[in-house]
Amino acid sequence: MSHQLPAILFLLPLFAAISMPVVCLKHRHWCQPISVAILAAMVPVSILNLHNVIHHGEVRYVFSGWAVPLGIEWVADGLASIILVLLSVLGLLGMVFSGPTSPKDLGGRIVHYYTLILLLISAMTGIVFSGDLFNLFVFLEVAAISSYALIGVAGGGALFAAFRYLILGTLGASLYLLGVSYLYAVTGTLNMADLVDKLPFLLSSKAVVGGLLFMFIGLGIKMALVPFHSWLPEAYANAPESISPILASLVTKVALLAWIRIVYWVFNASILINDIPILLLVEVAGALAAVIGASLALAQRNIKMIFAYGGISHIGIILIGISQGNPTGFVGGVFYLLNDSVMQAGLFFLAGVAFCQYGVRTIDDLGRIGKQAPWFTGSLIVMALGMIGLPPTGGFFGKWHIILGALEAGNYVSVAAVLLSTLLTLAYFARLFENIFRQTSTRSDAQSGEIPLSFKLALGVTSAAIMILGLFSSPITQLLLSHALPPAL
Repeated sequence: MSHQLPAILFLLPLFAAISMPVVCLKHRHWCQPISVAILAAMVPVSILNLHNVIHHGEVRYVFSGWAVPLGIEWVADGLASIILVLLSVLGLLGMVFSGPTSPKDLGGRIVHYYTLILLLISAMTGIVFSGDLFNLFVFLEVAAISSYALIGVAGGGALFAAFRYLILGTLGASLYLLGVSYLYAVTGTLNMADLVDKLPFLLSSKAVVGGLLFMFIGLGIKMALVPFHSWLPEAYANAPESISPILASLVTKVALLAWIRIVYWVFNASILINDIPILLLVEVAGALAAVIGASLALAQRNIKMIFAYGGISHIGIILIGISQGNPTGFVGGVFYLLNDSVMQAGLFFLAGVAFCQYGVRTIDDLGRIGKQAPWFTGSLIVMALGMIGLPPTGGFFGKWHIILGALEAGNYVSVAAVLLSTLLTLAYFARLFENIFRQTSTRSDAQSGEIPLSFKLALGVTSAAIMILGLFSSPITQLLLSHALPPAL
């Protein structure tokens, strides 16, 4: 049974997505409870899968009995299993949060809306487990198409943002597929494990280097890496409040995870360090993204735009960590990926609460919320501590390991980029708090009644998770060192 857990994790949301148009045809109000139930089932299954991998080793699941390299293989190793726990928990929280915030004007289309969310979750599960470069492309595109539709459902400016996302996303997918075709032309295989055996003898081929570069640019667009980031802020700012947390916390992260899998598990760390200097390119791109993203966040007035640019900055910080070519930096980058996923979910939960509960979109209106909203203000304080990287939050320990990894590698420019982005993050959160505590309304004006339980649950769990990740950073990083390190690192 344990061997089937990766397939079960994928099939739970997929079958729910396929069945929902039929099951909920006459009972639209069933959509959200069914979606919550499916994601709630995924959480213990993902934890059980992680427990199985830790104690019995990675699981390689082959579909339909076709042996690799001809067949399709999924790999549930330590890294994938840890990310799946994160995906399941944040997906569940996002689905709970979506109840009061789902677009009210969809009518019968609400069934399609939740179908797309479940399809997005199943596609991201496929990305995490995929052991095949082409099937990775398929799942990336299913996730992307679902995202386009979910963003555009808000109408108005969201349609234009979704269309621009579609154009750039298609370009990214095309470049990634072009890179895959280069590798296939040289090696004759698409299976990642098979590529590991063949690539060391083909490093002099320009097709290999070109293929890797095309895949980096393609996935760079998917993860909104500077300068390919222009689609993300408008898309996330205009997306419905109910889907923004899932998009912000998971979609770019699984694209980043796909890149990590390719550079470290397909090409091998020793090749990247000694033969193909792609890690240097990743480090430079990460440093630029960290500083530019935080600088652009500081210039925004719209709350969701601030958080979106902050997420772009933190993608850069993660890339700085994984590009150091040593275990300390790699573990720091992956640990920070876990933290940033939680923080991005929490920040967009806050943005949703600000709009749905208080009608606030910009930092100039934050004074209308004021100090009388303890759930909002308390959660924002915790999120700010994590984003800035102050103890005892997980953000501090993630940045600490990334800086240690950069110092170990002698990359002092990367250290400076992390510190500068931290100062800029402090600056834009200072602006947020200045506007909150410079209250411009009375108590009765500021409060719009008790916030729903789903809002409290989403804010409370993400705030607690940020603190727990910090307090238990030592065993978590040890788990990453023991079960999530790539070969030869």
